[in-house]
Amino acid sequence: MKTRLPFFCLSSFRRLLLIALLLGHTTGAGADDLTVLPPLVDGVAPVGLLEAQLKKLAFAALDRRDTDYEKIKTPADVAAWQQRQRASFLAALGGLPERTPLNAKVTGQRDFGTYRMEKVLFESQPGFLVSGLLYLPPGAGPHPAVLMPCGHTAIAKAGEVYQKASISLVHAGVAVFCFDPIGQGERRHYRQPDGKAEFESPTSEHQLMGISGTPVGLSLARTMIWDGIRALDYLQSRQDIRGDRLGCTGVSGGGTMTSYLMALDERIVAAAPACYLTGFRRLLETIGPQDFEQNHFGQITAGLDQSDYVLMSAPRPVLIMAATKDFFDIQGAWNVFRESKRVYGRLGLSERVELVEADTKHDLAIEMREASARWFRRWLAGRDDAWREPAFEILPEQEILCTPEGDVLRQPGARSFFDLIAAVAAPLTAERQRFWQSSTRPVALAKVRDLARIRPLAELPPFTMITGDTIQRGQVRIEKLTLRNAEGTVLPALLFHPPGASTGFRLYLHEDGKGAAAGPGGTLETFALAGETVLAVDLRGLGEMQRSKRAAGLAALQEPNWKSATLAYLLGQSLVGMRTEDILACARFASEKWNQGQAVHLTGIGETGIPALHAAALEPQLFASTRLERTLRTWADVCSTMRTRNQQINTVHGAMRFYDLPDLVALLPADKLVLHEPVDAAGQVKKD
Repeated sequence: MKTRLPFFCLSSFRRLLLIALLLGHTTGAGADDLTVLPPLVDGVAPVGLLEAQLKKLAFAALDRRDTDYEKIKTPADVAAWQQRQRASFLAALGGLPERTPLNAKVTGQRDFGTYRMEKVLFESQPGFLVSGLLYLPPGAGPHPAVLMPCGHTAIAKAGEVYQKASISLVHAGVAVFCFDPIGQGERRHYRQPDGKAEFESPTSEHQLMGISGTPVGLSLARTMIWDGIRALDYLQSRQDIRGDRLGCTGVSGGGTMTSYLMALDERIVAAAPACYLTGFRRLLETIGPQDFEQNHFGQITAGLDQSDYVLMSAPRPVLIMAATKDFFDIQGAWNVFRESKRVYGRLGLSERVELVEADTKHDLAIEMREASARWFRRWLAGRDDAWREPAFEILPEQEILCTPEGDVLRQPGARSFFDLIAAVAAPLTAERQRFWQSSTRPVALAKVRDLARIRPLAELPPFTMITGDTIQRGQVRIEKLTLRNAEGTVLPALLFHPPGASTGFRLYLHEDGKGAAAGPGGTLETFALAGETVLAVDLRGLGEMQRSKRAAGLAALQEPNWKSATLAYLLGQSLVGMRTEDILACARFASEKWNQGQAVHLTGIGETGIPALHAAALEPQLFASTRLERTLRTWADVCSTMRTRNQQINTVHGAMRFYDLPDLVALLPADKLVLHEPVDAAGQVKKD
């Protein structure tokens, strides 16, 4: 075995790796075992390396945010903090749409004696219909009212938890408007031919919609928040509602929306988010990122934590509701409460933020329903008492639909979220053309680097190498290598040596990892027998470092690396950019070590193709040729495809405002680029 340094000079990681290789500590056995990494790398399984690296960056950003938080000492400091965080929040969302006519209408109503119910439709954006139920106490009013966005329940406002919460509040003397979020209830986007929902969970819809909006920078959260803001507009438009006494509450995803709305809209006099707030530190230490709209581009790097939604609301009253056994960590909820209590105390109004902990699982338990009812009676109606929830019945779903078919998209003139994406994407083609025509190549590429977060080659930390076992397969010798840099990036690789003198060098990247084409008689062996030296590398999150295998059917829509891609998104990065940097550093290393400083040939298969394309466009001097196989041809397909397959890892937030993949293709000489069987966003070969 060869090493570049004496054994005693190596880091603990490198000594561990060398010992593992010496002992044959690899998966499987035999001459063709191509596993390179040991079971643990710095105490982390290979499949967790990418996530661990991203968490380290996230925790460092959260540490910086916490240091800044500790500087809040006076009311003036609080005001400055709120202004900065609100600006960061709006920037992460991409701003908010303009107000347009609501065109609200009541499609049905019922009187239950103790309360009345109205079925309502309104347009939060032109043709973009929102369905909801308005629960009204007896009498003409005007009544204080609470907005209730639903959590991640398939039937949304018709779900038992939301009916109970709404009816409980209306019995407490507060009107309630409970509405369906996009992708739920009567606003489902993915349906089977018989009209039934295609997915059991609405989070699948949110994930797919969020991915499709990413290339044009259309945030799903922005759209959902705007639905809520326009719902407040609707409440204020009614004579029987007190527009100056509005509140907001919701559980789970509804707790998320409540947190957003109370932070952004000062018309919310009091709020009670449930089963959501825990803080990003505890979230990442436990279950990791969740539903798509719960994550905003670059928010962790910008210093925007979950407790800031409460801090932006100060001094308006906020009741944090948490469950002891929730998957949203209870200790995190108490951390949020403590941060909030200190800031409210700086304003001399510490009694306006409180926490209720119910010894339950993730649910809007009766303890929370009663606590929120008392909270709103106190702050919206001026009645401070120990109100108790009475017994009542809930209705079957069919009895509270706002549309005849239970599907707002069947209404005349209705628009879907994909129609909103198309409206944003339509003018961008001309804008991109103008940008490339008016910009010099260096200026245009600088914008590409900025959007994808790709550093210049000179700024990338160099790789060092550890050599491992050698496999002799006929005339071809295969070396196991590990590349590592000072930032903690670890890439396993296989180096194929030709039988004689090398006639060229190829960097080979496959979405299924370096072993996908490394078997006897495979592509890599064929390249070597033809005279090329080949370095096959697992990019971050692939091969030995990929968490799960690719699936078929609907399961294929669940992406193996979605949590890592989401965490990168929270940091304002992308896997495209990170993997492009891997490729550039690998190509530089290979050129200098094995190819006498000459350019290398580059092959990218599947999801490695987009990073490979970026690398070749940004640093063309490194590459003698580029071959891309089964690679996405254009991000426009992502925007227009409802059922994308494994495209979150291929997207760059807002990139299409300045460039699309064909713009990068146009930068490469035709005789040095091969595009073999490009695919659409569903993973199907694109036919011309």
